[in-house]
Amino acid sequence: MISRELALQLRDAGLVWHPESGDRFQLDLPSDVEADVEADTFTVSEMTIETRRYPTGPILAFNGTTEWALDSVALADAVWLPREDQLRELLRATFRGLRRLTDAFEVEVELGGERRRFEHPDASEAYGMALLALIERTR
Repeated sequence: MISRELALQLRDAGLVWHPESGDRFQLDLPSDVEADVEADTFTVSEMTIETRRYPTGPILAFNGTTEWALDSVALADAVWLPREDQLRELLRATFRGLRRLTDAFEVEVELGGERRRFEHPDASEAYGMALLALIERTR
């Protein structure tokens, strides 16, 4: 799973999330809300947390959640934590390969005719770093 910090960077760079069952997220709430709630990771599931679409925008509805009293949150108040396969898919045709190094993973992409490599001990984080570079290049 990618770090919250990288997920926030991706969101701020313009990555758009269309929630689907199985997606993981954390909350990004105002500073007056208890901080440990933001550290909890939730999973979208029709049984407990589902996406509902309204004219004012999508929300994440908590159905029968017993951990704490929360009916729903706006999508803007959630931080998507994309999985490794989702990150690889978002790289699309720029993706060239994933290699296992001695103590890290290396993701290679081609951006504007130039091969770039992103290295991290967690493969998901390396994919996320490559995706961030792609998004920033296209802005």
